[in-house]
Amino acid sequence: MPLAAHFAWLWGLEHELLLFASFWFAIGVIDETGIDLLWLVLRVTGRVKTSRVSEPADSPLRGALAVLVPAWNESAVIGAMLDHALRVWPQRDLRIYVGCYSNDAATLAALIGVSEDARLRIVVLDRVGPTTKADCLNRLYAALCQDETRRGFHARGIILHDAEDMVHPAGLVLLDRGLDSADFVQLPVRPEPQAASRWVGGHYCDEFAESHAKAMVVRDWLGVSLPAAGVGCAFSRAAIEAIAARRGSPDPFAAECLTEDYEFGLLVSEAGGRGRFLRVRDENGQLVATREFFPAELVAAVRQKTRWLHGIAFQGWERLGWSASLPELWMRLRDRRGPLTAVVLAVAYSLILLAPMLAAAGWVGVPKPGLAADNEQALHWLLALNFVALLWRIVARCAFTAREYGLREGVWAVLRMPVGNVIAIMAARRALTAYLASLRSGQVIWDHTVHARLPQLAVAT
Repeated sequence: MPLAAHFAWLWGLEHELLLFASFWFAIGVIDETGIDLLWLVLRVTGRVKTSRVSEPADSPLRGALAVLVPAWNESAVIGAMLDHALRVWPQRDLRIYVGCYSNDAATLAALIGVSEDARLRIVVLDRVGPTTKADCLNRLYAALCQDETRRGFHARGIILHDAEDMVHPAGLVLLDRGLDSADFVQLPVRPEPQAASRWVGGHYCDEFAESHAKAMVVRDWLGVSLPAAGVGCAFSRAAIEAIAARRGSPDPFAAECLTEDYEFGLLVSEAGGRGRFLRVRDENGQLVATREFFPAELVAAVRQKTRWLHGIAFQGWERLGWSASLPELWMRLRDRRGPLTAVVLAVAYSLILLAPMLAAAGWVGVPKPGLAADNEQALHWLLALNFVALLWRIVARCAFTAREYGLREGVWAVLRMPVGNVIAIMAARRALTAYLASLRSGQVIWDHTVHARLPQLAVAT
């Protein structure tokens, strides 16, 4: 085959890939623009705003609240996390249940060193770990029910936290008051910047800064189901019991689900309950949020996002299906678009590699085959739309990150956008492989993220 024929084939491939990527990017533009416009209207009209804490952080609770903390291989962080939580949450009606495994001697040893507090109970699971996070949560919930029977109290709600979390002093009261009018309450998550991981660890700051200041705010206003983040979230006892009854089991959490928190948030809405996203700042202007260090290394970040994609996109589709409500359908499409987005991004980056080679071929005189005028025009309009949308996305990402972390991090957010894209592509491939493997074996594995640092040990509290 002559050289010109080879390049003719490559030019045809480039055109098809460009059309594919441009079309799906345009669909994404419509999706994101809808969220952006709603958020802008809500902000300008004052229908949503970030309020201020109205009660002291040590205010009494309306009733008993139980915090469930699953822990596997968390010896480096669990002790400090619990000491901090017990110190900044002094309420006597608080109970903290920590679940660990008999074959995790290091975590057990770390728990022994935690300051003595009658509000803390350590639950050693009767299974060799790790199982799944949901299975661990079920064991903790069973322990709570046993304590209620023995001690004669009743927890009005359940709060979920992880072993690497730095809780906000005002968070407990805020969750407690939120349960007065809702069955599920979610506080924002605030990833902490890491000087040693400006690129990988930092990209979480950018994504959560935008998602938990815009997308979750819009979802809350629309009244659709809200996904639980698994940390800084509270569920009413009625909602928990309703979901357990729906499952026909005393266990409220699906042990076979990798993103039980996300699923549980949606199930609250399906069971007729109401979810709320509370975005509040304290008296110092700091966001009342759960702070934590996210993975700082590429491999760990890919593993974590693999679990998220596996659970939300693949298991979520299989387990929760779709909704007839148009707003709800829109949100579930957004939640499950990760694998398709990764494919489109992979195509776009392949075009970046292909374009210089074809440009060089044209420069040395290799003839480029002509395309139909209508195809060329449609492609040009799509490319123009996507270019304008990209500029808007850059501005938005910079603005939301700068609002929470400062202008310097806002600039870094723009530079980190390709890093997030590459991680998404790698995670999508692994998630698909893991999902297909789970279909064959019928088993899912808690692909746990190991944590080594806590924000409360790095910043003043």
